[in-house]
Amino acid sequence: MRPHKPAEVSPSLPDASDWPARVAHGTPALLAYLDLEQRFRFVNDTHRRWLGLDPQQLLGQRLVDVVGRRNHALAEAALARAYAGQMASYEGELHDGHRPRYAHGNFQPDFDADGRVRGIFTALVDITERRTLELKLHESEQRFFAAFQHAAIGMALTRPDGRFLRVNAAVCQMLGYREEELLQLDIAAVTHPDDLAADAELMAQLLAGQRESYQLEKRNFHKDGRVVHIQLSVSLVRDEQGAPLYLVSQVQNISQRKAFEDALHRERELAEVTLRSIGDAVITTDPQLRITSLNPIAEAMTGWTGIEAAGRPIEEIFQLFDARSGDAVANPLRAAIGHNSIVDLAGRTLLRHRHGFDTPVEDSSAPIHDHAGNVIGGVLVFHDVSETRALALKMIHLTQHDTLTGLPNRSQLHEHIGQAIATANRRQQRAALLYVDIDNFKQVNELHGHAAGDRVLRAFAAQLQHCLSGDDLLSRYGGDEFVAVLPHLESAGEAASLCQRLINHGEQTRVDGLPELGLQLSIGISVYPDDAVEADGLLQHAETALVAVKAQGLHGYRFFTASMNERTQARRRIEAALRQAQPRHELELHYQPKVDAHSGRIVGAEALLRWQADGHEAYAPDQFIPVAEDTGLILPIGAWALRRACRQARRWQDLGHAIPVSVNVSPLQFQHAEFYNWLDEVLEESGLATGLLELELTERMVMSGGDATTGLLQRIKRRGVRLSLDDFGTGYCSLSYLKHFPIDALKIDRVFVRDITSDRDTATITSAIIAMARSLNKDVIAEGVETYEQGAFLRHAGCSQLQGFLYGAAMPAAAFEQRLAEPT
Repeated sequence: MRPHKPAEVSPSLPDASDWPARVAHGTPALLAYLDLEQRFRFVNDTHRRWLGLDPQQLLGQRLVDVVGRRNHALAEAALARAYAGQMASYEGELHDGHRPRYAHGNFQPDFDADGRVRGIFTALVDITERRTLELKLHESEQRFFAAFQHAAIGMALTRPDGRFLRVNAAVCQMLGYREEELLQLDIAAVTHPDDLAADAELMAQLLAGQRESYQLEKRNFHKDGRVVHIQLSVSLVRDEQGAPLYLVSQVQNISQRKAFEDALHRERELAEVTLRSIGDAVITTDPQLRITSLNPIAEAMTGWTGIEAAGRPIEEIFQLFDARSGDAVANPLRAAIGHNSIVDLAGRTLLRHRHGFDTPVEDSSAPIHDHAGNVIGGVLVFHDVSETRALALKMIHLTQHDTLTGLPNRSQLHEHIGQAIATANRRQQRAALLYVDIDNFKQVNELHGHAAGDRVLRAFAAQLQHCLSGDDLLSRYGGDEFVAVLPHLESAGEAASLCQRLINHGEQTRVDGLPELGLQLSIGISVYPDDAVEADGLLQHAETALVAVKAQGLHGYRFFTASMNERTQARRRIEAALRQAQPRHELELHYQPKVDAHSGRIVGAEALLRWQADGHEAYAPDQFIPVAEDTGLILPIGAWALRRACRQARRWQDLGHAIPVSVNVSPLQFQHAEFYNWLDEVLEESGLATGLLELELTERMVMSGGDATTGLLQRIKRRGVRLSLDDFGTGYCSLSYLKHFPIDALKIDRVFVRDITSDRDTATITSAIIAMARSLNKDVIAEGVETYEQGAFLRHAGCSQLQGFLYGAAMPAAAFEQRLAEPT
């Protein structure tokens, strides 16, 4: 379109000859002034370069006629805001008739003295080149992130603090998370704890500029909990000032490779153990017959160690001579490798030891092949055929004897029992088996370390041997278990007397540097031919008798009886069912109320374990809890009970019934090295106020644990958890000990409560215990209260709380909750 004739320029507009006008005409931006009719009243010279028009020809023309309707429509909204009195801007395409330009424009209103808009100033800058660069950058980023997202290996961008910034599909598939789930996590959340420190150290070095990148093999956790082995390669992207922006990680799943490596390692270990354990000597070489390895037998027979012999020619190490002529014999391995076949040593041949003496040997030589059948080395297998097989006998001795105590091991036990049976038959006598176990030996290892435990076992074995006669045979059956075989037994009383001597001597075991141990023994006895006539039966019955001793909870000895088999079978049935009880949700916690001795108001509850199946009691607690403790099942069951009780107590706390809940802790739980950590984790998880949890411990647990137990009790007490001593008066019964332990309460055992109203001595003892406990500022709780008379006596004697059927039996949580809701 041809421009209109220029309109007359207002005399109020600035003169183009002054310096502001020169600046305006020289700037690379399009500068103009539009009046209220959108007519140009000022146009700088840059329009000539943009539009190819004389700026003077534009004066007086309307904007839409100059730039065209298309461009005018693009900027129309911004212009309207400017004419409405607001600063406005526009960024987008403008067409000059030749090619599209990308421009940024600012529109500023011009106000008269009365504040009315009389025109607008416009300034447009050509940003086409910047826009082109931005588009190219965006396209590059799109290509990068497309390649990132669809890469065959895992890719991740992480912030310097370790949080995920972006992850690709391969990483998500590798770890089992959706992308949005993974972006909520950080590196620590998916890294195996044992590998976290190494990864963090390398990352710190990278961030500090000490390295450009790092590679690491580590373990990550899949969402389902399994371990994923990964190969990680990490580099750092920094901004223009050198500050860390994000880390780029390449991740490869090497779990399968790790599995192959582990399998290969196991195979190599097996081969190595086999090679070192077999009775024959073995030498391996490379294809040039240079030594690569000797097993221990080969070292002993040649006089060379594997390190010394490595790389030496075979003839230097394995020197053979004819036994008759004394002439050197060709090494059979050369022929085996040369002919690619197995070659045996012919005739009587002597192997010359490094120090000059000869040993008659037999030999077999063979080549070693790779997977393609190529010869990659050779192997010599030989053994001593002399009459004095000292080395072989020594090896046999090692396989048949316990390396710690020197006693025959369990591989020899059946032979010893068979010999004892034969001797007893020949002499028309009895024989006996004593199955000996050290009670709670685990505590020795935990308190003093395994090295000290080994010293104790050696000293203990020596004590046992000292008690046995010359014909008696003692074996170490495993761990802290020993079996004594008595081939000459005149009577059962003789075996009982020996057991008592063993128990007495076991208690006297001393080890330098250790405090007095006071080892206690449990011994099971089986007698031939009364209990069994063959080795397996005698051993099984002796073990059954040992289990019966331990079931009593006291050390000592017992002879096998037929009725024990019934109890053993019953215990095995209970054990088998108990292993399924927890997965089947058959275990429950019932709660028995504790009441204030004076008001009768419920002030606490004891959580008691119950086993329900099909709506009925499967087994009573005194039947299945000892089995759980003997089999170790008490650990997962006890952990479950503690967690469940804390959650229930927290529920009651939230409902406004903040009462302490007490939980019984078994010795096996309490003695576990992780018990405090388990307790702390449960409290954190449940959010229960720590003062609302009470742990009930037995006297024996508290009194017999030493400094380690005292330290643990103090840690628990500092955590805010209450501690009570259960069944008080039935164990050590020494109140003087209590001042050394942070115990909050004592529970008077039900055996005292039962007789307090009928037996004067029991009443006197109970009153004394309560009075002394109160003098030590301990709360006193009486359990097993069944009559009003018992309750009245205990209240008068000073008990603070009462518990028993008189105030309510143990009941499900829902029923207990109803009791709490009842008005007092």
